Amino acid sequence: MRKLTPAWKPGELPAVDPVGKPLPQDSALRHVLGTAVYVDDMPTYPDELHVAAGVSEHAHARIAAIDLAAVRAAPGVVDVVVQADIPGSADISPVFEGDLLLAGDTVDFVGQTIFAVAATSFEAAHRAVRLARIDYEPLVPLLDVKTALAEEDFVLQPRRSRLGDPEAAIAAAAHRLDGEMLVGGQEHFYLEGQVSVAHPDEVGVQIYSSSQHPAEVQKLAAEVLGLPLHAVQVQVRRMGGGFGGKESQAAPLACMAALFARRTGRAVRYRMPRWADMVQTGKRHPFWNRYTVGFDGEGAIHGLVMDVAGDCGATADLSDGIVDRAVNHADNAYFLHNAQVTGYRCRTNTVSHTAFRGFGGPQGILTTEAFIEDIARVVGRDPLDVRKLNLYRPGDRTPYGQEIEESVLRDLVAELEVSSDYRARRAAVTAFNGEGGILRRGLALTPVKFGISFTTTHLNQAGALVHIYTDGSVHVSHGGTEMGQGLYIKVAQIVARALGVSIDRVMPSATRTDKVPNGSPTAASAGTDVNGMAALDACNRIKRGLVEFAGSHFGCDPATVEIRDDHVFAGGHCMPFPEFISLAYLNRVSLSSSGFYRTPKIHFNRETGQGHPFFYFANGAACSEVVVDTSTGEYRVTRVDILHDVGDSLNPAIDIGQIEGGFVQGMGWLTSEELQWDSAGRLTSNSPANYKIPTAADVPAQFNVALFNRPNHAEAVYRSKAVGEPPLVLPVSVWCALRDACASLCDYRFNPRLDPPATPERVYWAVQEALGGQPR
Repeated sequence: MRKLTPAWKPGELPAVDPVGKPLPQDSALRHVLGTAVYVDDMPTYPDELHVAAGVSEHAHARIAAIDLAAVRAAPGVVDVVVQADIPGSADISPVFEGDLLLAGDTVDFVGQTIFAVAATSFEAAHRAVRLARIDYEPLVPLLDVKTALAEEDFVLQPRRSRLGDPEAAIAAAAHRLDGEMLVGGQEHFYLEGQVSVAHPDEVGVQIYSSSQHPAEVQKLAAEVLGLPLHAVQVQVRRMGGGFGGKESQAAPLACMAALFARRTGRAVRYRMPRWADMVQTGKRHPFWNRYTVGFDGEGAIHGLVMDVAGDCGATADLSDGIVDRAVNHADNAYFLHNAQVTGYRCRTNTVSHTAFRGFGGPQGILTTEAFIEDIARVVGRDPLDVRKLNLYRPGDRTPYGQEIEESVLRDLVAELEVSSDYRARRAAVTAFNGEGGILRRGLALTPVKFGISFTTTHLNQAGALVHIYTDGSVHVSHGGTEMGQGLYIKVAQIVARALGVSIDRVMPSATRTDKVPNGSPTAASAGTDVNGMAALDACNRIKRGLVEFAGSHFGCDPATVEIRDDHVFAGGHCMPFPEFISLAYLNRVSLSSSGFYRTPKIHFNRETGQGHPFFYFANGAACSEVVVDTSTGEYRVTRVDILHDVGDSLNPAIDIGQIEGGFVQGMGWLTSEELQWDSAGRLTSNSPANYKIPTAADVPAQFNVALFNRPNHAEAVYRSKAVGEPPLVLPVSVWCALRDACASLCDYRFNPRLDPPATPERVYWAVQEALGGQPR
């Protein structure tokens, strides 16, 4: 302990405060060195078993007979299970019913699991499943979302949001457009595939899972085994990517591994090879959207009626919330005045589609950006001017009734318009295209307004647990999971600031259900918001006790005590943090606390489609330029400028990385990643050879990313904003730029149809439509 020095000035910013610093992701060095341990890197247990699944070859059929005798007799096979062998529930649905761990009498998509094998090696298990003899009675599959909509074949009933009288507004408008768009889905293609390890203990089972939702894995595994939740514990240290594909889709592997572990008394590992992962797990929902929009001669929207029809696959999975978010993002950044948006949850005989970064929002936004561009062609204005005309203002209301409370959108778009040199580049593009030739250039600047919170209100909660050890080191655990997005380092930064210590003192731990129970999924871009606030609450609880102790011990007013810069300042004394913590321990002061947070102000009535579902909106805009070879449809993205709203950034390096990664992933969805099924319902884009994700060569040569410098108006953690999902919508600007280049071939009189993904083949046919002079 020492007396205060004159250099100390009460209230000055702590020198060790890590918030706002561009710190690396907590495992970045381990990733580079190859020492970061993922589930399949864990050492094998003695006598460990490996799982393979026997799956349906039909999109829709009854199982007439099944003979597994040869499977059971195969070398290395230890156990084989069918649905009847499950001691508890066979239904592992995340919300509703119908997602079965093992099929019963019927199968509803190609790749549905019918039986599973546990064997002494990965190879033995996969050899054995091929020996099964299954007789099917084929049924007629439903494979088309339009047919499902026409036949009203839904996994859940439609719902809508409504504002004003859109039919009357459209009828009175000077202009009207009708259109439709088929929006493709997307494979998650996380680097680490689906995997889980389970081993029995004396009361139940321990599970190591690559999951975004450990609490759900715990619940479903317990239900499958017929055990109470406390007998099943789940740990997630990190995932090699998730993107929503490990929110509900990780549970079947964990449940199957747990089932075999419980039956055999041995550790069990279930890892899907890439081809099986692509066939057996859900993808981003394809959508078929149609609309009628009314507008005036300037391009101002007066009314909109839109239907968004999500292809949900065979079961509901998470489709209810996904279609809700598509409905609630159909306005994107624009005040529609009068609008009705109806969401349909269509059933098809394909694998159940699931969460994917954006959770339905991008599919709703894209169609609106398409008709904004089409309005611009009708009224003869630059699409950016039509966008600016229709942007939300504070006080406007969305179709679902939420008031816009901040003016970020207009300011952000105006700033990017200048910083990207949009007007000069537009003139240059127009001049270039006016010269004719095979190459055509396109340019577009598009905004995004993305709602932050789960629309399922009860999921907007989180818990945390913070310990301070007697050497001054800090341990933090919370319900969020790390999948490379930087959640752990951001929460560690929050904890370090809250406790006034350097970041090196703080260690984030693996997410475990026995440390923080009942966690929500790490999804909806809300991971830092809710888990960071829960950790902050835990720190504040500890800190209150420490401050009270310091005031008593040093004989000063607790209000004058400061804990900052790795020191405690109290009553004219300055003590290093570790020394003070040791002193507090000796005086029996609590150095540990749980924390809790529930997002305020949010509510949403699903039946009326009205409420305040989002705590705040994250905003952004991107300006993209492309060059198209009109003789082949091939193209390059030559430049991208992004300005994105992250509030007061907790970690600019992490945020910029998320923006760049989200943009490239979204660009893949809109350009090169094409899901394809054959007429029998078999996925044919089932490997990296026939499913094309973006490569380094696809990243724009000029890729400029800047953060919009304005604190969050909502009371989020340290006035930051979420950054996970909104950037995925920014490459809509690339898709619009491709249409813009094609439209130059008909003197910008109309935009040719270009359903995403805009593969070179589809761009070529859009070119031909533009050259023909008439829209399809």
